[in-house]
Amino acid sequence: YGPNAGSRAWNIGIGLAPAHRGRGIGAAAQRALADHLFATTDVDRVEASTDVANVVEQRSWEKAGFRREGVLRSAQQRADGRHDLVVFSRLRDDR
Repeated sequence: YGPNAGSRAWNIGIGLAPAHRGRGIGAAAQRALADHLFATTDVDRVEASTDVANVVEQRSWEKAGFRREGVLRSAQQRADGRHDLVVFSRLRDDR
C-alpha cells in the first residue's frame, strides 16, 4: 500500500473441496497460515476477501481471527457479471 517495506501486506485465500467443507478445516487452515506468516515475516497485515454472498466463508474468516473491514464494490468479474467482495484482515497486534 505504499513505497516502503512497512506498507506490505499478504493477501491469502484457500480452496476447499466440497466434501471437506463445514468441519472447521478452512478456518483452521486460514488461522494457521496467518500465524505462520506473522511468525516468519515482518509483515503486520494479512488480508483476504470473498464474495458478499458467501456468508459461510465470511464466518470462516471471522473464526480464523480476521475482522471484516468493508466491501469492495464491483471488484470481481465473473461469467455472470460483476461481484462485490467483502474484505477481511488480521493484524499482527490482533493475535
